[in-house]
Amino acid sequence: MNHSDDDSRRLTVNVALGPRSYDVVVTHDRPAELSATASAWLERSWAGRSCRRALIMTDEHVATLPPVANVRDALGALKIEVETVAVPPGEASKGLATASELYDRLIAMKADRHTLIVAVGGGVIGDLAGFVAATYARGLPLVMVPTTLLSQVDSSVGGKVGVNHPQAKNIIGAFHQPIGVWIDTATLDTLPVRELRCGLAEVVKYGVILDAPFFEELEGRAGEVLDRRPEALRRIIARSCELKAMVVTQDEREETGLRAVLNFGHTIGHAVEAVAGYGGGFQHGEAVAVGMVAECRLAERLGWIGPDLTARLTTLLERFGLPTSLAGLDPEALLDAMGRDKKNRDGRIRLVLPRRLGAVELTDAATIDDLLDVLRDLCRTAS
Repeated sequence: MNHSDDDSRRLTVNVALGPRSYDVVVTHDRPAELSATASAWLERSWAGRSCRRALIMTDEHVATLPPVANVRDALGALKIEVETVAVPPGEASKGLATASELYDRLIAMKADRHTLIVAVGGGVIGDLAGFVAATYARGLPLVMVPTTLLSQVDSSVGGKVGVNHPQAKNIIGAFHQPIGVWIDTATLDTLPVRELRCGLAEVVKYGVILDAPFFEELEGRAGEVLDRRPEALRRIIARSCELKAMVVTQDEREETGLRAVLNFGHTIGHAVEAVAGYGGGFQHGEAVAVGMVAECRLAERLGWIGPDLTARLTTLLERFGLPTSLAGLDPEALLDAMGRDKKNRDGRIRLVLPRRLGAVELTDAATIDDLLDVLRDLCRTAS
């Protein structure tokens, strides 16, 4: 991580992918710096060097907020002609029908391979705009401006973009790295508290899977983070991006299996989302939080870890206001949903389980009985 001026008020994480390398800049309320930063990113990109037009893709909730105006001003200062398109907020927009409307907009503005796409919003916008950028004219330069904690620490870094099919989430997609990611923690000042907490579940995940000292830091700074102190937010976001970049640079396209460690909490978490109903009782980060607790319990049953790790994880998640039980859900339905996970092989459910704090392993060692016992216990427990 590179530290720069004003007592680390701007942190930079490099995602080292050879010719596809890019920087993630984490700052707080410094929109005046975006123009020069975007100019440098465009200059490093073959497609960006000749950029004279840009399309900002956002949603109707974000369209009137400062991040969109900041991007327009920054690109306007570079003499780039900017248009903005806003789609309805929510997962329903992340499909081929919306993508097709965005292609129409690009054709209407005579976009070519030097037209910049800027995704301003949460994970849905990042995935959708990234997919359009990856597929229009076989690839347009893309800048990510994530505005939720979840998108800042997760979906904006790594190059996975995609849209949903009516039968499956994220099943139509590509790998398309951005030319840069601009994270302004000031956008979190007005983020609903539930969405802040959902992002914190992914932050905690990085500590469990890769960095025990970072987990300990989160335990010690939970109050500062919940108070949204800019320095604390910059630190946890930059470290999360750094840890994700470390994995992505070693397994960019999910070919070696290393990137699977990022799925800790997600196998059970995705099942929770599916059974509770998307947009239902569990948002993504909440489902991942309970998934992490369940997967720690499984590791305990296998004798991989002691109960202390599960207890520390549960305490930290509850400190962040996240659920740690599945009261009211059906364990058999959860198990059935887990059977459709894309990590499974030869009919066996594979999960990422902790070996110790800071280290996890992809395994199919847990039996159906192990899974059912853990799920039944969590479904009985009131959070």
